[in-house]
Amino acid sequence: MSSPVKVYVYDLSKGLASQVSLQLTGKQIDGVWHTSVVAFGKEIFYGPGICETEPGRSHHGSPLRIIDMGETHMDEQTFVEYLSQIKEHYTADKYHLLDFNCNSFTNDCLGFLTGGSLPPYIKDLPSDFLSTPFGAALRPTIDAMFRGRASTGVLTPPPDISATADSPIPASASSLLQAVAAGATSNNSEMPSSSRNYLPTPAPTSPPTPVQSNSLTTPVHIATNPSSFHNVLHTHRAVVAFFTSATCGPCRMIEPVFEDLAKSKSRANHVAFVKIDLSVGMSNAVGGEYGVRVTPTFILFLDGNKTHEMKGINAPELRTQVDLLLYQAFPPHPHTTLSLPAIEAIPLNAILSSQVPNLDIVLAKVTGFIDAAPSWSGSTTKEATKQILAKNIIPYLQARGSSSPPNISFEPWKDVTISLATNLSAGELFPVADMWRVALLEPAVCSWNATKVGPESPILVLLSKAEGAPRNFSLTLLRMISNAFANKIVARELLLSSRSSITALMVATLFHDDATVRLAAANLAFNMTVHLQRLRVEKVRGNVEGDDVGENEDWDIEMISALLEVIEREKANEEIVHRLTASLALLIRLSPSIEQFASLLEVLQAQKILKDKLERGGCGDTGVVKKEARKLIEEVAEKLCP
Repeated sequence: MSSPVKVYVYDLSKGLASQVSLQLTGKQIDGVWHTSVVAFGKEIFYGPGICETEPGRSHHGSPLRIIDMGETHMDEQTFVEYLSQIKEHYTADKYHLLDFNCNSFTNDCLGFLTGGSLPPYIKDLPSDFLSTPFGAALRPTIDAMFRGRASTGVLTPPPDISATADSPIPASASSLLQAVAAGATSNNSEMPSSSRNYLPTPAPTSPPTPVQSNSLTTPVHIATNPSSFHNVLHTHRAVVAFFTSATCGPCRMIEPVFEDLAKSKSRANHVAFVKIDLSVGMSNAVGGEYGVRVTPTFILFLDGNKTHEMKGINAPELRTQVDLLLYQAFPPHPHTTLSLPAIEAIPLNAILSSQVPNLDIVLAKVTGFIDAAPSWSGSTTKEATKQILAKNIIPYLQARGSSSPPNISFEPWKDVTISLATNLSAGELFPVADMWRVALLEPAVCSWNATKVGPESPILVLLSKAEGAPRNFSLTLLRMISNAFANKIVARELLLSSRSSITALMVATLFHDDATVRLAAANLAFNMTVHLQRLRVEKVRGNVEGDDVGENEDWDIEMISALLEVIEREKANEEIVHRLTASLALLIRLSPSIEQFASLLEVLQAQKILKDKLERGGCGDTGVVKKEARKLIEEVAEKLCP
């Protein structure tokens, strides 16, 4: 006799994700989805272990939506036995908001009951979130929370990281994260006792004994039926499957090696390590599909196709085969085999413009321009604008570096900047850009700026005034944006939203008559390529962070052409040639389009242009003199340019 199966869907953020996601991530995320499976008159979900309630009686309240998943021909007793078998995999200490959560459990149950799976908008939410700059910034915090929980039994609240340069996470987002995590792993203490039942045991009320293995420290996927295993194959390019059983002694011997490989080699959405216990659920059907007769058996897959099978506990062979699989899936970049000591010696640190002007004089200049404006429009009046500058912005900048900087809201800064840009000319805005140049040296300001996009971003508001601007504004704007690129999340956002506008400013000013402006433009080019190179290096190393490189072949071609033209024209300033050559090197090195660039570099005569800088008259009377610069130019010309 068949029985209906449904999925109850809840929003752990209770509507907050829908309200703030676009602002924080640049993507509309309608909810932080928690799911449970409803079958045989019970609602079962994963949080503090496997939990069971009457439908709609959990601490999550009423479901936001109910998805009909069809019917199951399994009987209730078989399902209860299945839950008992998988209970050791779904324990409280293994829960992770992104990697191993309620949706992992629901998907397993659906595969067992109906052969179906959750809709993509639920399954793909973690990868969608992590693909955003904000998600990438928040990942370490989420990991830290659940790493603490694995050893103490309680979630570690996210630290106040708004003052960390590389983690621009507003306090509101940190609070939201804590609320979501607490809701996901609640012990259901507010539920009526008659309506809750933990399978197999209650959540711990005291810290559990630390376990050696959990989903965070050893990111191993669990598959208990064909549906869940096929889902892993479908969503990862390379998969290593470990077929084991509860009574297999050799399996326990080789399992630490498998977990160590999973810890060091897993890559979200790319490389997965899956454990299939043939004694649990419908795992024997997975084994039967691939002809597994003994344990331990390891089967390796590339793009869903079986590439290798090995049996037994040969640890060196397992490591070798995994390395071979990853080599086939992700062949190394040809530049990794080259000896490039001069290029590798380039410090991947942004060049900062850190001089602090006399801020009282800066304020006096802006105030004078405001008073002289013949008319005024915008969200802040003249007087309000001057008050915010004098009482909020300038005191904050003057307190930079103090042990207790003012705790203020940066929102008025945005409104003031928009009003000033609306009412003043570009020539009058240079002190405003200078204030932002100094402000962007502060991690807290970068944290706030990372959440502002489009016309809400003070950086982009000032950038919109760049075309045809006088020297003083162009120079200050270049230095301001260069400082912004020192923060990796702000840099990502700028490249995603305004790459063409920033590039247009940089290229135009690289041809400026003033050497100081050209040097500032060269510094911006360097900072942009440093950001790109960092991400490429992380990607080559197999780190998740490097997946969000944002490659753009057309932009690379435009940059290469512009850099070479400016290097060829620059005859006077050796420092500019050095910075631009370093930028060119970082732009070409580890590029995924290197084969396409080879012919372009040859047509542009890149090697000749670079080598000419070393000859008499190429840059100054004797050519480039600085030993470090000469070595770099020679290496780029000979190793990267055909």
